Amino acid sequence: MNKLNCILIDDETEALDRLESLLTKFEFINILAKIDSAENAVKQIIELKPNLVFIDVEMPRKSGFDIINEVRDLNVNPKFIFVTGYNQYAIKAIRAAAFDFLVKPVDIDELKEALDRFYETQIGKESKSVPKEFIEKHNLSEREVEIIEYLMTGKSSKQIADELCISKQTVDSHRKHILEKTKFHSTTELVGYILGK
Repeated sequence: MNKLNCILIDDETEALDRLESLLTKFEFINILAKIDSAENAVKQIIELKPNLVFIDVEMPRKSGFDIINEVRDLNVNPKFIFVTGYNQYAIKAIRAAAFDFLVKPVDIDELKEALDRFYETQIGKESKSVPKEFIEKHNLSEREVEIIEYLMTGKSSKQIADELCISKQTVDSHRKHILEKTKFHSTTELVGYILGK
């Protein structure tokens, strides 16, 4: 099992320490940074490029939702798990593209379930990945590669939009740009070419 690189973000030091203590029980977890200030969060996410970010919702000056919105368009696409004491944020968290939602104090069994779900989604994608040379040749962005990989699993634009918590229109726009870059006539033709390699 590959190491899973994580960043923990919470303005409460005690909560950070508790979460770190729980995560260290999992050998495949690698904690890149513990951040107690929302101001530093975006910079650290961009620099360290984690697979997964555990993030509090309510922090001074900037919420977890604000941080997700800032990161989303910067070509760095980690998955986010909200960790908060407030249950009422669950629906908003899902709409904000959070991968999962944990309520404080975090239960180790719920944490394990969230990590297992994350690995299942990653393994499903990695089994159908876009070749590195194809990505470089066509100068594809991280998000465009992600869209192609979902298309390779047979998902529709609507299903991809639901998975990534973005609009179908955004997915269709990415598909259009992908075809312009790769010079294929359709995404079906593109996917067939990659799978046949």
